Amino acid sequence: MRWALAGPVESGPDDGPGRRAVVMTMGALHDGHLELVRRARAEAGSSGQVVVTIFVNPLQFGAGEDLDTYPRDLDGDVAKLAGVGADVVFAPTPDVVYPDGDPVVRVSAGRIGEVLEGESRPGHLDGVLTVVLKLMHLVRPDVALFGEKDAQQLLAVRRMVRDLEVPVEVVGVPTVRETDGLALSSRNAYLSDDERERALALSRALRAGAAAADRGAPGVINDAREVLDGADGVVVDYLALVDPLTVAPVADDFSGPALLLVAARVGSTRLIDNQAVEVLPQR
Repeated sequence: MRWALAGPVESGPDDGPGRRAVVMTMGALHDGHLELVRRARAEAGSSGQVVVTIFVNPLQFGAGEDLDTYPRDLDGDVAKLAGVGADVVFAPTPDVVYPDGDPVVRVSAGRIGEVLEGESRPGHLDGVLTVVLKLMHLVRPDVALFGEKDAQQLLAVRRMVRDLEVPVEVVGVPTVRETDGLALSSRNAYLSDDERERALALSRALRAGAAAADRGAPGVINDAREVLDGADGVVVDYLALVDPLTVAPVADDFSGPALLLVAARVGSTRLIDNQAVEVLPQR
């Protein structure tokens, strides 16, 4: 099959047109990224195409954040992708993505970008959506896959696609964790051995909160907070139990599906994590 930017242009007599699937990354790939690519391969099918983008997007970094030091290893990333079903690696430089410098017109995440991650990192989700939309135009995928670890980002992308009528299916892929529960993240490379041990408090807190679901929303928050309060060297940015469709905090008498979100600093490294919780009515 030959591929053009607009999609498949030729296929064999027994091979229907495949789908183009994209996985957007900032590089420094780990097993979580590779799981996204494996899932993309399944979504694209044997006659489809999997594109992985690698681009450290300056628009989503704020002043004083780690844009300059963000881990980069393009050769290593390409070697990893060769074995998991990627067909194309698109790794543009900023002058390719933004040929006129910082774009004048950007995508706004609206109220989704004003709370939690948006409050802690003003403009972050606007920068994410701007580059995601631009890459969707450049790659023209049928389906785009994103990790569920960045839950607020995934919600923002889904709303953008829905609200702006972008013809792309968005698929969320569950968080990949180490055997001890730590969510995989490129920023884990910043952690010392001691800091990595301390960082396990985030996943422990989420599990504790989920286990308290039979005591309602207050029980979920209280038990998760207790774990974090008892963890040395963990500075909590936020802990919130929210509606998974709006990121609005749930009421104390809420019952139903919710997301328990946490962001914290361990040493100089900021980490995020989340856990789906089915909150039961209080007895």
